[in-house]
Amino acid sequence: MSQISSHHAQPYPLVDYGWDEACEHAFSTHRAAGLIPARIVRAERSSCEAVTDTGIVRATIPGAADHGDPLSAPCTGDWAALRPASSGPMPVLHAILERRTALVRSSSSRTSLGQVLAANVDTVVVTVSLAAPLKHGRTERMLALAWESGAQPVVVLTKADACTDLLSAEEQVSGVAAGVDVLVTSAVTGQGLDTLTTVLKGTIVLLGPSGAGKSTLGNRLLGEDRLATGAVREVDGKGRHTTSWRELLPLPGGGVLLDTPGLRAIGLHDAQSGLEQTFAEIEDLAQACRFTDCAHVSEPGCAVLAAVEAGEISQRRLDSYHRLLRENAYSASRTDSRLRADREAAKKNITRHLRATYRFRERGQ
Repeated sequence: MSQISSHHAQPYPLVDYGWDEACEHAFSTHRAAGLIPARIVRAERSSCEAVTDTGIVRATIPGAADHGDPLSAPCTGDWAALRPASSGPMPVLHAILERRTALVRSSSSRTSLGQVLAANVDTVVVTVSLAAPLKHGRTERMLALAWESGAQPVVVLTKADACTDLLSAEEQVSGVAAGVDVLVTSAVTGQGLDTLTTVLKGTIVLLGPSGAGKSTLGNRLLGEDRLATGAVREVDGKGRHTTSWRELLPLPGGGVLLDTPGLRAIGLHDAQSGLEQTFAEIEDLAQACRFTDCAHVSEPGCAVLAAVEAGEISQRRLDSYHRLLRENAYSASRTDSRLRADREAAKKNITRHLRATYRFRERGQ
């Protein structure tokens, strides 16, 4: 295909990017129609880069401006059906296959819309730097996103070589990551990297703030320096955004790595299930509360408050639970309001159309 750039001229078998029997089955009708299977590597507003069995191509996204909801827009990790270029210079993205999983956050525009960070992910690596003060609330927020996506979270503590008390740090993070593997790693010494590679499965996304060591960790997994890295400020442990694109890269031992830009803000979007899994111990205790609608604030017979009093759950943990629940409820209410507004707007358009039709008929009589 002429659209393949010269530096991507070598074959790129889709199986290296996660193509399997389930994908083949889902694509059967598209293949019968003469379409080409592909996986989106990078997505922009009107076009995208996608990998096919013959190389990486740039494809046009028709009607890109009509994607009112970012959740419906193509994104990195999507499996797609491309229509080969005939008269135009590029193939055309014809359809997106149904997503198995989707990592979604509240839109950075602070609207009620969600934004898909990555699609069809199997493992979400939540990166936490040990070279900076631990922020458990941020870790809980990222875990909620990861659980909600449908993928398996793994917490990776990076920069272990810069930590003076590894045991305490690991215990603290394990306390907020119930049911999740917590691995201590160092890209400098190689600590924990062998164990990490045995845990990671399928398509892997690295999630975390700038400066957490995502790109450095990704380079170790890739076995070469493919991802840009940058210095971190000593005063607060924050780094610059060295990754500006989301991109897919096959790993030498199998699987696919999806590197994301560092996220300054990670808002929740319809993440009730993810929160329930992140705070599973609070959800379990809530079953023993006297009142079924207990808010765990000041109600008598609250099993959760009793656990806090007994030192089984920290007050910080409960406060974080309440804070994220409120944020998620607010996001959901904004979404519902937008949907109601959209429905009302549609009704008004229909009414205006009918009125115009009636006036036209009356004039014709």
